[in-house]
Amino acid sequence: MPKGRILIVDDDPEQLELLSALLSSTACEIQTADSTSAATQALARARFHAAVCDLVMPSGGGAEILHFARQHGIQTPIIILTGYADAHIAEVCSGLGAFDFVAKPVDRLSLIAVLRRALLRSGLIFEEIPRSAPRVRPPALAYLVGASQPMGEVFAQIAKVAEASANVCIYGESGTGKELVAQAIHSLGPRRDRPLVVLDCASIPEGLMESELFGHVKGAFTGAVANKRGKFHAADGGTLFLDEIGELPVALQVKLLRALQEKSVVRVGDTRPEAVDIRVLAATNKELEMEIRRGTFREDLFYRLNVVNIHLPPLRDRGDDLMVIAKYLLNKFAEEFASKVRGLSPNAVIAIRKYNWPGNIRQLENHLKKGVVLADKALLGPEDLGLTPDELPPILPLAQAKEEYQRRYINEVLARNNGNRTKTARDLGVDPRTIFRHLEREDELRDENK
Repeated sequence: MPKGRILIVDDDPEQLELLSALLSSTACEIQTADSTSAATQALARARFHAAVCDLVMPSGGGAEILHFARQHGIQTPIIILTGYADAHIAEVCSGLGAFDFVAKPVDRLSLIAVLRRALLRSGLIFEEIPRSAPRVRPPALAYLVGASQPMGEVFAQIAKVAEASANVCIYGESGTGKELVAQAIHSLGPRRDRPLVVLDCASIPEGLMESELFGHVKGAFTGAVANKRGKFHAADGGTLFLDEIGELPVALQVKLLRALQEKSVVRVGDTRPEAVDIRVLAATNKELEMEIRRGTFREDLFYRLNVVNIHLPPLRDRGDDLMVIAKYLLNKFAEEFASKVRGLSPNAVIAIRKYNWPGNIRQLENHLKKGVVLADKALLGPEDLGLTPDELPPILPLAQAKEEYQRRYINEVLARNNGNRTKTARDLGVDPRTIFRHLEREDELRDENK
């Protein structure tokens, strides 16, 4: 069987390098092209068993390459990469002759799955692509990966505060990963070799909270049959993470403030202070300044804890990070449960992107774990994730889908050209009046939606 040849097309050098690395373990020869014209010339000169093309590039991109292949009778299966993971784009790509499409950010397993089918169509057997090496389990901080701007700001803040000894308050909705941020700050700081002790202020009954924090001596209350060290003692020299600090009763807030100010604690039933050296990280899904106005949180404690604050964005505001996290979790659970699941169907990707995820990462984790455990197929669909068809956009007639694709494509090229209409028209090979008419129509659509 001859060795396969794959063409990778993208005008971004970093993306070309990434895609080449993702496919480096295949048994195929990899060739790259950094422009639409370079890609069409390569396809005209040599036979490729598959091509992977970015949808949006100057001078036409994936759409132009598909048109060229159809005109010249080139049978190479062409896989389109697109940042628009919706049914409209999939429909348009199929109408133009695309073999399949893969949503960005590109997940290696998804790309390999599509590529294997493409190579089979070109006459190469499945086994010619060797199995990928076993996945290395990511570290405990794997959820904190991402390229979205909000998370970039979080990473920068973590790096700045980690080496300091200042207390930090971490804000965010439930399920956004506040404890993981605390772990990152601790593990990157000078106390990394000492313990990180976690106390969930919402899960301990009020009557036991003081003992949990500061410990107690034998006989301090009914059931206190021996001396007990509290969380402050356990975290001595390290970090104490107080999760859901907004749930701490006001009476205990006073004692917590005193312990932080004096850097010592007194066990329940004792009178002797014991020195402790800790850094405190606190987290809450409440706005503490509002709780201060309501009288449920002490202002002096707020200033003691809120020396630095970090706000975690909800999952719905993290852009493409959503699919990065979803694919990591899917692979993790597939390995954990020895499942046959290998990826998400295009409709599942669409449904995940469309859903609002009010429970954030924790909710996403729950849906994916359930889907993997109950799955009886390789690709999970929306129904396997408990996401209804309401999360999917309606299927449009092909002519309307093509019009919608063209509208988005022009907007994308305009954005890449910083709104320069003349350059956009030149890149797209159209009369400048076409771009002016497009912008007039965009204005009309905005007015209709007001």
